[in-house]
Amino acid sequence: MFKKILIANRGEIALRIIRTCKEMGIRTVAVHSTADERSLHVHYADEDICIGPPSSKQSYLNSKQILAAAELCNADAIHPGYGFLSENSAFAEMCAAHKVTFIGPSPSSIDSLGNKALAKAAMKKAKVNVIPGSDGVLADLNDARIKAEAMGYPVIIKASAGGGGRGMRVIHSATELEKLFPVAISEALACFGNGDMYMEKYFTHPRHVEAQLIGDHHGNIVFLGERDCTVQRRHQKLVEESPSPALSEKLRKKMGEQAVRGARSVGYYNAGTMEFLFQDDNFYFMEMNTRIQVEHPVTEMVTGVDLIRQQILVAAGEPLEFNQEDIQLKGHSIECRINAEDPFNNFKPSPGTITDMNFPGGIGVRVDSHCYAGYTVPPYYDSMIAKLIVHAPTRQKAIARMLRALDEFVVEGIKTTIPVQKRILQHPKFIEGGFDTGFLLQYPDILEP
Repeated sequence: MFKKILIANRGEIALRIIRTCKEMGIRTVAVHSTADERSLHVHYADEDICIGPPSSKQSYLNSKQILAAAELCNADAIHPGYGFLSENSAFAEMCAAHKVTFIGPSPSSIDSLGNKALAKAAMKKAKVNVIPGSDGVLADLNDARIKAEAMGYPVIIKASAGGGGRGMRVIHSATELEKLFPVAISEALACFGNGDMYMEKYFTHPRHVEAQLIGDHHGNIVFLGERDCTVQRRHQKLVEESPSPALSEKLRKKMGEQAVRGARSVGYYNAGTMEFLFQDDNFYFMEMNTRIQVEHPVTEMVTGVDLIRQQILVAAGEPLEFNQEDIQLKGHSIECRINAEDPFNNFKPSPGTITDMNFPGGIGVRVDSHCYAGYTVPPYYDSMIAKLIVHAPTRQKAIARMLRALDEFVVEGIKTTIPVQKRILQHPKFIEGGFDTGFLLQYPDILEP
């Protein structure tokens, strides 16, 4: 087993990894920018090393600095968390070259699944349901026009190397395609350095449902249930839950079998999440995230599995501590991402000093956060300041518990998404469970001041 792990990340996920490492008797090293020197992950790690100024490019995305830090402290493994370098195959290869274990999948898996067009082709070959669309990237505008007419509008064009809604456009007509296709390419080039685009049929009322997987080096891959991440704004998730209120046991089993088959076809190991669109009792592969997800706690709550622990064991060459038959989903879990944003002002970021802060507690309540009263939320990174997770025997009781916990959650000095999340959980459509990804657009009053 590893003696020392360097966490190449920041904030709540870095602290989350540190907690599991402490329980496993593994020493930890926190790297941080100058803007994060007062973050709790720096305080709780056994060692800390400053790797640069606030800019992500000069700190958390600076692979050479991170590897130099690992060499300096004699770390034998690096956990990348999510975001930053977690899905960077070149970084994973650099770790191997420096004889430091990358706690994640193989570089080849990252490459084959990180490119959405290649991933779709691989899943189609593995007989996983895929969204109807182009086979590979679009050659040019004329190619896009031919394919759109063949599958029928509306369609959606996406950046092959993209994510987070960048380089993505919904197209309702040939005129819109001619206008927006070059715009999407320009945005993709600016964000990812890659202008390749692909096309899919656009679904009008889908849900976003994702399958959590974990695999080891011994050929074991286990499906740990699904998460419903349908409540979003601008393709960014606000509320996540497990299990999905939309899936029957039969559909859950079918999704799990396909997800495992698809992951096995590319020799996948470590944690990974296969994302699906779900509509009219059918699900379709969208992409696979080759890392731990922000919303992994809801899976941990309903399965009792520590996903970070399993990642570390897998990277050390150990087999999974369970098999598929051991996984039983118990109760219901909901997560709210608490962001430093003004939800009544188009979710404008709200960095600044937290003057007062109180976390909720009680049975079935978990808070993952690196913040505290007096902490200054920097303007340089993602705006999430905490994740509030609840667990209860039923979905109805989980909603009630989350509303109680949100009432107890105090954050003063900055704006947060808490007021809108309360409205979402109290909305009849959410309580009923029959919503889709257009939920906030369909009920704009939720976002009215």
